[in-house]
Formats: sequence, C-alpha cells, structure tokens
Amino acid sequence: MTPAMRTVGVDLSASPVKTAVAVLDWFDDRAELVDLVVGADDTEIRRLADGATRIGIDSPFGWPDDFVDFLVAHHRDGLSPGRKLDDIANRRPLALRRTDLWIAESGLGRPLSVSADQIAHVAFRCAGLLADLGVDDRVDGWAVEAYPAGALKRWGLTSRGYKREANRTVLAGLVDAVQTAVPWLVLGDRVGQMCSDDDAFDAVVTALIARAAELGYTTLPPAGDRSVALREGWIHVPNCELHELISAG
Repeated sequence: MTPAMRTVGVDLSASPVKTAVAVLDWFDDRAELVDLVVGADDTEIRRLADGATRIGIDSPFGWPDDFVDFLVAHHRDGLSPGRKLDDIANRRPLALRRTDLWIAESGLGRPLSVSADQIAHVAFRCAGLLADLGVDDRVDGWAVEAYPAGALKRWGLTSRGYKREANRTVLAGLVDAVQTAVPWLVLGDRVGQMCSDDDAFDAVVTALIARAAELGYTTLPPAGDRSVALREGWIHVPNCELHELISAG
C-alpha cells in the first residue's frame, strides 16, 4: 500500500556518528517507522530524505540578526563604542534569535544559543545541508526547524533528563509513554534502538514534528517577525495533541 505521506526526522549532530535519521510512512490509520539510521553523513541524509513530503531537522537554521551585524561590524573594524557588553542584557540579543525567545516565553524550554554554545558546530553543518537540499525558506519550507524538547513538553511527555547512558531507564519509559499515547505509531523491531539511543528517539520525534508542520499544526511567527525569521530560522512546535497527527490527517 502506498503511504499518503512520508516524513523524515533528522537529529543532526556536528559529527555523522551521532546523527540519526527516522523515516515515517503515514496511512489513514497508522504511521510506520520504516527506517531508522544512526551514523548518517550528508549523503545518507539526502538519500533518506529523497521523496519525503516534509523533513524536520533538529538544528538551528540561522543566527541572530544582531549577532551577524555585530560580527560584520567587528570584522570590518567598524564596531561602534558604548555598547556596555559587560551587561548580560546587552549581550542577550547577540545570543538569542526571535524564535528562541518565543520558545522561552511560551514555557517550552530554553534552546541553546547558536552563537554562544557548541550547537554552532551543528548549525554550520545544517547550513551546508540546507543548501544541498535546496531549502530556501527557513520558516515554512520543505525542511523545518524542529526542537524535540519543546514538542515533548507540549505533548505532556518527559522533555528533560532522558539523554546519555545513565538515563536509559528514563528513555525507555519515554518510548513506552509515546507508544501508549499513540498506539497507531508502529515502531516494529526498532523499539530497542530507540530505548538505548536518545539520538534515534529524537529523530523519530522530529519526524512527528514534520508531520505536524505539513498538516499546518505548528505555530508560525507573527507577521512582524516573519522577515527576521526567514534569516534566523523558526522553531516549529506542534499546537495539536499527539494523537491528532492521525485524526487530523
């Protein structure tokens, strides 16, 4: 049977070794996890994404406008004095995008700063990947920016404390909670992989976010922020319940 939709979730890391990709095929009454790869380079990501209806990528899609302007001015020796950057409040616009602020204000988490944290290495890779995939809309294009922690919190599931080897029991409980919430999600023999590898789990969540985006069930930026978000990127967080990803489709 031909699926009505295919979504792909990419839990992107700076290194291919820790990059996971999940492929979900969607039918009227179920979604099937048909592929789950950990250790994906850019060529493998492009292969798995080929023909997908929508892709979610867990990585910042851009940098804060103020940060970019700051770097350019500094690089050209044209930075104006009197910025008072000893005050953290004056550094915050350099560190956080509009979408990061929106996520925090909405109580959905605190995304890492793409300009001040190590996630910048992931964003470097993501920028190249978006170019390879031909993505030119960083707000609501074929590939959307995902944030699994925000989606999990929105769905009332554990969103913290499940990563790393020491928290495998928490991760296994989270996988079980997802299966209980949406029994139509057919994971097959990949349950064990998801229970033992948080990158694999996050890739599946990201594929679910891609489904929500395709259905129009994620929150987009207000009109006044859209032009900025087209440069900085915009995190898609579902505004529907998890079970609605089938009933709404």
